[in-house]
Amino acid sequence: MLNPTRGRAGVVTIASGSVLPLVFTSGWASGINAYAVVLVFGVLGATGVSDQVPQALQRPDVLIAAGVLFLCEAVADKVPYVDSVWDSVHTVIRPVAGAVVAALLAGESGSLPELAAGAVGGSTALISHLVKAGTRMAVNTSPEPFSNIAVSVAEDLGVAGIISFAVFNPWAAAAVAGTLLVLGIVTVLFLASRIRRFLRRRAQRREERRTGVPVGLHRPPDW
Repeated sequence: MLNPTRGRAGVVTIASGSVLPLVFTSGWASGINAYAVVLVFGVLGATGVSDQVPQALQRPDVLIAAGVLFLCEAVADKVPYVDSVWDSVHTVIRPVAGAVVAALLAGESGSLPELAAGAVGGSTALISHLVKAGTRMAVNTSPEPFSNIAVSVAEDLGVAGIISFAVFNPWAAAAVAGTLLVLGIVTVLFLASRIRRFLRRRAQRREERRTGVPVGLHRPPDW
């Protein structure tokens, strides 16, 4: 098993055998916050911490765009119901981002086919995204907003921490990401009834906006 090595001036170089766990970890993290993944990888590469971060992620325009979108997500992700709308919009974006980042990482090392890496990163990101979206639906059944803020902050810090950790210890980071993914799936299954409740409430709100009549009240007959 190959591990990251330190080159000159303490720069971390990702060994070829460490690319697959790095791809898996980046896919898991992209399903939660793809912009944070791009931003953390880009900053680690641009500051010289790692020489294996793809140049495409280090470009100033990419870092600026990722930073702005990360701030937008940081706000939207902490507002009840807005976070679920944001998740719906990112059902495609996060898996695609996970696949692209994974393909770039594989292309940089040359040890893993880019198509295979993209499939691993994209599918992992999709599963992770669905777990996050389901968990947020369950959290949104709570009347207070503080749980949303706490969960969102934990996700942001977790993504930044695990991606940074993965650069130095890809296999250990992949083990942590895999454990969190399994725990997330179990949590969503456990909270299935609360998720169904959230979906019913959202359907009721849509019906109320469409008809202008609160759900549960009989509409007056048309004369």
